Amino acid sequence: MLRERSAGIGTGGEPRFVVGYARSRGEIREAQRLRYAIFAEEMGARLAGPESGVDEDRFDAFCEHLLVREAASGEVVGTYRILSPDAAREAGGCYSSQEFDLTRVAHLLPRAVELGRSCIHPDHRTGAVISLLWAGLAGYMVRGGYEYLIGCASVSLADGGRSAAAIYREIAARHLAPLEYRVFPRCALPLAGLHAEGPGTVPPLVKGYLRFGAWVGGEPAWDPDFNTADLFILMPLARANPRYARHYLGSGHAVAA
Repeated sequence: MLRERSAGIGTGGEPRFVVGYARSRGEIREAQRLRYAIFAEEMGARLAGPESGVDEDRFDAFCEHLLVREAASGEVVGTYRILSPDAAREAGGCYSSQEFDLTRVAHLLPRAVELGRSCIHPDHRTGAVISLLWAGLAGYMVRGGYEYLIGCASVSLADGGRSAAAIYREIAARHLAPLEYRVFPRCALPLAGLHAEGPGTVPPLVKGYLRFGAWVGGEPAWDPDFNTADLFILMPLARANPRYARHYLGSGHAVAA
């Protein structure tokens, strides 16, 4: 049985949110409908899945789907999908390899978990929900003995890419991976032609990764379907910020299968 971790206090003193893994196709559909609402309806992504109103691609069948529910309503308000190294081999590779040449980090992939499709309902973008998602991820890493997290983190191109370019320049100055771990976008964002007045606003998810100790693997890729600049994130757990490691890795095993 799944043991669910909870957070937040409702009006009656009960937990406001709980987190666990999808255990049925119906629960995966709940995550996919939330993803559609965020990516297509809120962000304007062009999604070409087999069913209207859901965000689905070929990797979903190979992934674990982490869900945060509002306890009172049972509604899924946050999700992440997790691709293990074994599942990535079954899938013929990881999602990130569609956007980046991963040759320089290929030797890390047997010990790396790929994260993706992270989203939170706009009414619940609170510290409690993201903390539960991160606790679930930490538990997965601890139980599996994995050493690296990888994945694509997106930055909107709503302004034509100027903010995305500014954000990349800002974070690359301090968080760029060493040369031996660099990846290369298959469809690069044209950074040279994009200039903004002042720094951009780093998305909260990207900021969280960097605070934890992650590197940005190189220049961003352009994802025309989602209209985003995607950054390759590489997080060696050995580099984890000690405060974050104590909080998440020390207790993340509470969300267990």
